[in-house]
Amino acid sequence: MKTILTYGTYDLLHYGHVRLLKRAKERGDYLIVAISTDEFNAIKGKKAYYSYELRKEILEAIKYVDLVIPEKTWEQKIDDVKKYNVDEVVMGSDWAGNEKFEILRDYCQVVYLDRTEGISTTQIKEDLNLKEDDNELR
Repeated sequence: MKTILTYGTYDLLHYGHVRLLKRAKERGDYLIVAISTDEFNAIKGKKAYYSYELRKEILEAIKYVDLVIPEKTWEQKIDDVKKYNVDEVVMGSDWAGNEKFEILRDYCQVVYLDRTEGISTTQIKEDLNLKEDDNELR
């Protein structure tokens, strides 16, 4: 059995997320998704719209996902790979070359998948803020 692991916040789940999860699952038999806890997001200077528990519930409902685990620190990745016997870590191409994932090459394969064009959580948030600002002007 080939085990795949990916990391992310997975806030405001969109078709780009689903496509990434599908492609990650196609690379193996068992897909683990580590999602950033609310506390870890605060350390990173990020705030998710949905709580960790709700994001976990949403991801558990996706047919490609076999297990959801918490991401609490940057440093836990090696331990995750060892604990879950991970064969491959899959991330979006925006992480390509980042030492936080490159260090895992000593323990498993690391693969960067192209992002889905035209969609990102950041863009959704920006678009919603623009629409909110437009409504205030009316």
